[in-house]
Amino acid sequence: MKKLFLFIGCISLSLTTISCDKFLDIEPEGKIIPKTTDDYRKFLTTAYQAYPNHKSLTTVRTDEVQINMIEDSEIVTIRDIYAYNDQNPDASTKEIPYETLYKVIFYANSTIIDGAKTMQAGEVKEQLLGEAYALRALAYFDLVNLFAKPYDPATAATAPGIVILNEVEVNSKKPKSTIAEVYKQIHSDIEEAKSRLKVSTYDAGTNYRFSKLAIYALEARVNLYQQQYQAALTSTANALAIKSSLQNLNTTKEVSVANFKSVESIMNLEDVYTQNFNKFIYVSEELKAVFDSENDWRYTVSFDKIGDQLVVVKTGNDATRITFRTAELYFIQAEAYVFLNQLDQATVALQPILENRYKPEAAAAILEQLKGFDQTQYKTFLLEERFREFAFEGHRWNDLRRLDQRKIVHKLGKDEFTLQQNDPRYTLPFPRKARENNPNL
Repeated sequence: MKKLFLFIGCISLSLTTISCDKFLDIEPEGKIIPKTTDDYRKFLTTAYQAYPNHKSLTTVRTDEVQINMIEDSEIVTIRDIYAYNDQNPDASTKEIPYETLYKVIFYANSTIIDGAKTMQAGEVKEQLLGEAYALRALAYFDLVNLFAKPYDPATAATAPGIVILNEVEVNSKKPKSTIAEVYKQIHSDIEEAKSRLKVSTYDAGTNYRFSKLAIYALEARVNLYQQQYQAALTSTANALAIKSSLQNLNTTKEVSVANFKSVESIMNLEDVYTQNFNKFIYVSEELKAVFDSENDWRYTVSFDKIGDQLVVVKTGNDATRITFRTAELYFIQAEAYVFLNQLDQATVALQPILENRYKPEAAAAILEQLKGFDQTQYKTFLLEERFREFAFEGHRWNDLRRLDQRKIVHKLGKDEFTLQQNDPRYTLPFPRKARENNPNL
């Protein structure tokens, strides 16, 4: 970016209350305060670039991974995450990026509040405001699913969530809102985004931005997590009406389904897996065991063999940043139908996935098998199918949290670390610095 933008003295949320409006009144020499639509496009690009790679870290907590070596110097940065040691981690441990997500929210707030006043009217302004609302909704959604319990309709109205900060003025002492209030805010931002977004889809290279297609995909995911199954079906229908293509792994294996050029791409923003982790993180025995390695092409194209171990090649580079792809829409449809006990409809939704992932004979056999499933069996199958489909894309931690908080045992050398079934550590504590700066957390 050629022009330097003033990031308004509020990057660190550890500070006490600061009125950012005062900073906006000052335009230092050599720097530009965003005012025009061009300015705010660059401003939002910075917000997109700031979106953190927290999914790499939550993946380390799942049953997708195993660490078989202890000598690499970088292991210390994730060892306590792998060991579920959240209370007293080593000082070198990577921190779940709480503050960075609020930094993204700050950029969105500044665009929504100040950009609305200064940008020239028109479709470009509306698109930018729509993207800002959408980006804020995504950040709140990630925060509440990191630092609060999974959404439960019976308790959401009273269960503590995260802090809602919709002002440019930052108040680090603000109390937490309930989970229900946070989801209400997320839906409000989604509705604002839907009313403003003008771009239906972005082309490869700019598809890190929010579009109409991407906001429907976000809405579908949010509705699913809230167990609002009919609403999730409506959202997926709206998204699939814009784009429904799937990559057929029987014929096209060269490009990862997570690649920003894949026919499945909806929005490719997040770095969901850190490539350096492949030096010491391998595919777990649990994940390998759920694959039909002879008939499921995902096993072949997602992993590479190094000695006796598998490492990930599906994600872990700049071309495989991902937030939403069309396959997720089909899975949301299938899950909604399963929980509504409309199992035939679930199979209709899932059939395109199966036919595009498995060899034809295997896909036909699975579809026949599904005819005999009851609801409980179908739920188990669907969770395993999500395990296969979204391996190392950052979904597994949330899938376990909301569907099956199973026991996980991680091994490192002679040590074992156990996350018990329904363990409280399925919800992350707020980072120490955040708690020190805000006693209300």
